[in-house]
Amino acid sequence: MVTVGDATSTASGTDTRSPAPHAADSHGLIRVQGARENNLKDVSIEIPKRRLTVFTGISGSGKSSLVFGTIAAESQRLINETYSAFVQGFMPTLARPEVDVLEGLTTAIIVDQERMGANSRSTVGTVTDANAMLRIVFSRLGLPHIGSPNAYSFNVPSVRASGAITVERGNKKTVTATFSRTGGMCPRCEGMGQVSDIDLTQLFDETKTLAEGAITVPGFSADGWYGRIFSAVVPGDVPIARFTKKQREEFLYGEARRIKVDNINLTYEGLVPRIQKSMLSKDVDSLQPHVRAFVERAVTFTACPECGGTRLSEAARSSKIKGINIADACAMQISDLADWVRALDEPSVAPLLAALRGTLDSFVEIGLGYLSLDRPTGTLSGGEAQRTKMIRHLGSSLTDVTYVFDEPTTGLHPHDIARMNDLLLRLRDKGNTVLVVEHKPEAIAIADHVVDLGPGAGTAGGTVCFEGTVAGLRASGTITGRHLDDRAALKKTVRTPIGRLAIRGATKHNLRDVDVDIPLGVLVVVTGVAGSGKSSLVHGSLPHLSGPAGANVVSIDQGAIRGSRRSNPATYTGLLDPVRKAFAKANGVKPALFSANSEGACPTCNGAGVIYTDLAMMAGVATTCEDCEGRRFDASVLEYRLGGRDISEVLAMSVAEAGEFFGAGEARTPAAHAVLGRLADVGLGYLTLGQPLTTLSGGERQRLKLATQMGEKGGVYVLDEPTTGLHLADVEQLLGLLDRLVDAGKSVIVVEHHQAVMAHADWIIDLGPGAGHDGGRIVFEGTPADLVAARSTLTGEHLAAYVGA
Repeated sequence: MVTVGDATSTASGTDTRSPAPHAADSHGLIRVQGARENNLKDVSIEIPKRRLTVFTGISGSGKSSLVFGTIAAESQRLINETYSAFVQGFMPTLARPEVDVLEGLTTAIIVDQERMGANSRSTVGTVTDANAMLRIVFSRLGLPHIGSPNAYSFNVPSVRASGAITVERGNKKTVTATFSRTGGMCPRCEGMGQVSDIDLTQLFDETKTLAEGAITVPGFSADGWYGRIFSAVVPGDVPIARFTKKQREEFLYGEARRIKVDNINLTYEGLVPRIQKSMLSKDVDSLQPHVRAFVERAVTFTACPECGGTRLSEAARSSKIKGINIADACAMQISDLADWVRALDEPSVAPLLAALRGTLDSFVEIGLGYLSLDRPTGTLSGGEAQRTKMIRHLGSSLTDVTYVFDEPTTGLHPHDIARMNDLLLRLRDKGNTVLVVEHKPEAIAIADHVVDLGPGAGTAGGTVCFEGTVAGLRASGTITGRHLDDRAALKKTVRTPIGRLAIRGATKHNLRDVDVDIPLGVLVVVTGVAGSGKSSLVHGSLPHLSGPAGANVVSIDQGAIRGSRRSNPATYTGLLDPVRKAFAKANGVKPALFSANSEGACPTCNGAGVIYTDLAMMAGVATTCEDCEGRRFDASVLEYRLGGRDISEVLAMSVAEAGEFFGAGEARTPAAHAVLGRLADVGLGYLTLGQPLTTLSGGERQRLKLATQMGEKGGVYVLDEPTTGLHLADVEQLLGLLDRLVDAGKSVIVVEHHQAVMAHADWIIDLGPGAGHDGGRIVFEGTPADLVAARSTLTGEHLAAYVGA
């Protein structure tokens, strides 16, 4: 007889009673109690493990604060604590989230939408390890053999050295040694693939002196550190035109060296090499808008004449496998490269080829087969970057981990969403917990469990409005439940264009000599499957049009907003400038006093409002500054008032409240009121002016950027997927905003997958029919009604199903 728990079985018979559940099987929930991170209001929920849970709610309701800021952050922190103190010293320190109890956590793998590092040396191949495996393949099979895998890397220069070294072993003796390393970097362009030619007339005004602000490069002000450094080496009170030949050479191309300025040791370097290091070594698209504008004005980039833009040395390009060198392989569309690798039959590297095939097949499976390995990571959209990060997890053998996704359907055509859903369900079915922050009804529909946060955004959100099944959500009466089955209707009448923008012979990336006329004065939607060439057509052609049309194009892309915890909506939108001037005028003092980053800062916390104590490998501690009580300003500054409020009280206002405050009465400031009106128009009326940018959600940042750019005097607005991060209820408000822009005489061109935006368009341009080299052609031009009637493209079929035609 064998005893298991309290159940018994004998050889002669069978006991029908089930054994008692094992204690280990009782941990089937992730329990969160009292979560207060950001705007969460004491949230307590239970999330089932080994299920797919979708978190919904309007933008700013607290989804990311709960999923990423609480659950995933605590899981990551606990894992980091398992390492030794020595190792933790090299890792980012994570503070414990504001939560009372977190139980049942498992290892969290976070796949977010953060753009990949836009370093110009970073490509799709380098971030996914596909390049590393390909380099080893070429170092083993390539003919002629030129060296180790480093010989095929565009990031490794060739090095040769020789000299005397002293070996301290027994009797010291000096020996002569030589060292060499063969790298694959092109020596001419240093592995960048392009060479730059700088227009010196754009760097300085030679009629002025350095003290008068002769240097016109952004950030190189005369009264800043750069002005003082240059004036310490060349005359600061002599116009640049009167510099001697030696002084001019020193000013422009001086070699880096240490100098003393006001008894402080600093590094001097000529203007041109300093610009090359600080600006030209980065991906141009990753730079701040005003710096990017300067670079595009002052620098001409051309493909390196020596390597032809491949970044590789002549030796690396000479080594081939079956007539293909590594540059050719990296330039192939990944789906084609996967076929080429599959055709290689070499037993000596069979395990490596199998691993490389698996990685490349994952690209194809996840819908990124149209990319190439030499594609710079800075050019990937948010959705492409997120799916690229997913590659390494698709074939993983790990189970019982928590995968956390941030809107994985971003940037996906309705045709591709079903494939993404299958991938999420496969991860779940391997025994993993899958947590997804999502707005798309098609993705919400596959959830086993739904958590809806709200009811509003910001301070009006942060509570759980619903927990349960998708059917329960639909009947719940919450904002998400009410809008889940929203379907936009096709327009009965469309606007008449007032002109045309002609694009001729567009060939960027995969475009096939595209000719298209974009109507002006109407709402145009450019659509097509991911990778069909939409962004290449719009962002690659429109801003570079000659004449007034090209000059008036305002492009609002998905690039991340840059800003520290000192940045907030007031500083980012430029709202604080007229506010500071209004305070200064009302009180007869200078505007700099009303900046927490300048003269008005509290001297104790330097305007941060909190004092940070670094505890090495432990999480740092932030305590509210006792002198300013977190208000960030010096006490003397807070005595100055405008309309009965001091500057800290103004920054604590919401956008809606500030709109009323600056709209009338003593505090009336038209410039500030105009900015606040634009913020309210994009649905950010609930944000406080002084809220740090680091606490904003992805959808809020996108709309903040949209509100800022709306202030520019453009005739043509180009928006790249403005529905990203928007709740179903907010899409209607966005459509109203687009209509107002068009009715005000603007031309609006939207790159978009959302069917509600397509249905609302006056004109649709559909690219395809596929992705990569299967796309790049115009497959439809016309009104949404014509597209639905024809159903000749994938977009037409999905739009027809959406509107119920």
